Amino acid sequence: MSDEPEEVGAETEEAAPEEEAPLLAPQVTETTEVLTEEEEAKPVVKKGKKEQSPEDIAEQERLQKIIAAREVIEVDPIHVPVEYETTGRGKIMIGPPTLTRFEKARILGARALQLSLGAPPFISVPKEVATSLDLAYAELEKRVIPITIRRVLPNGDFQNIPIDLFD
Repeated sequence: MSDEPEEVGAETEEAAPEEEAPLLAPQVTETTEVLTEEEEAKPVVKKGKKEQSPEDIAEQERLQKIIAAREVIEVDPIHVPVEYETTGRGKIMIGPPTLTRFEKARILGARALQLSLGAPPFISVPKEVATSLDLAYAELEKRVIPITIRRVLPNGDFQNIPIDLFD
């Protein structure tokens, strides 16, 4: 035996690559159903999983005519904001009769800022007051801060309420 590789004497046939069939979507044949005269005369309207009866269809058509006959408002008239007058005690017409926590926080924050910037207090400063916020709270409790709360409705109507009218 020699170190050289042996040559194979038999000739090998090269096989032609197999042709693959192209992948196509399965063909669907459409069938048309022939409706009888009875089926054509009866309209089939599905509501959910049940067919509607002729009475239901007639009721639906009646309601559609009513809706179609309604007046269409094309232009909405512009609303002019109206102020609700505050006359006398207990005449708060918009919102609760007490200050909301948001109104109270806004008043206290604004007044505490004024006091910290050097504004004169409306009451004599008590001994237990340490910060401008404490002083603003004491002024709010005594209702001496000259502030008016404006409560506004979504349509623009509003009411200006002096702070001394709140409970």
